[in-house]
Amino acid sequence: MKKSDVYLRTRGEEADFERGSVFFVGTATVVISYGGFRILTDPNFLHAGDHVHLGYGLTSERLTNPAIEIEDLPHIDFLLLSHLHGDHFDRVAEAKLDKTMPIVTTGHAAQYLEGKAFRPPVALDTWEDVTIRKEEGAWVRVTAMPGTHAPGPLRRVLPPVMGSMLEFGEEGEEEARLRMYISGDTLIHPELRKIPERYPEVDLALLHLGGTRVLGIMVTMDAEQGVEAMRIIDPKAAIPIHYNDYSVFESPLEDFERAVEEAGLEDRVHYLAHGETHEFEVATVRQR
Repeated sequence: MKKSDVYLRTRGEEADFERGSVFFVGTATVVISYGGFRILTDPNFLHAGDHVHLGYGLTSERLTNPAIEIEDLPHIDFLLLSHLHGDHFDRVAEAKLDKTMPIVTTGHAAQYLEGKAFRPPVALDTWEDVTIRKEEGAWVRVTAMPGTHAPGPLRRVLPPVMGSMLEFGEEGEEEARLRMYISGDTLIHPELRKIPERYPEVDLALLHLGGTRVLGIMVTMDAEQGVEAMRIIDPKAAIPIHYNDYSVFESPLEDFERAVEEAGLEDRVHYLAHGETHEFEVATVRQR
């Protein structure tokens, strides 16, 4: 199912389809720049020593600082929010983000944000999509991917989560120039295997790792599941994020690096520290 298109005003910038970048702020927060768009994901700008509430009396301490402060963000065209959790949308974001900014997220998060006076978000169910268009003719189609934040009964405790597929193109072309998958806080589950059936070519994947545990139960991918996600989605390149920022993260990046090497996938993975940027080039048009 397709939602109504969202139209953005021009900023006078030429859309560059030959190169783009991913700037890693920390946790699952990145700034994606490509095709004339600048997209912020899962804004988390708390500092080391701050705590987030995960629901039902559960808290976690942040162990790192964001690479930049929220006030230092460049102009953002829209926000992509995988789910409503304190380490993905914190009190700093709630207080300081532009409330007129377009937001694409889950229905659960959309209801909360609208109640906090944000512009009514675009709420997506799994496989639903929305196209966001610039006056210059550039577009990005965001499709909600299946995500499972917890196994069994714990699903009722944690908020619903979505992954995202971003496809970038320009007016007059239905084919995407770039296809980017963002996992969201999901575990490996059978629905993920439907993604390559619909999207056989993915250029870049951003993987939420960390092996987060709540009440001793893993609720985000650890190193082994991260490698399994790479095998399922089969991206040309992948960037691990969401791996070292909170006390509930129990699978360090070193575990993923080791698992990637054992799987022979090290040529596909780009590692970013907070504040680093991955720059990429796009040479061909992708088929949907």
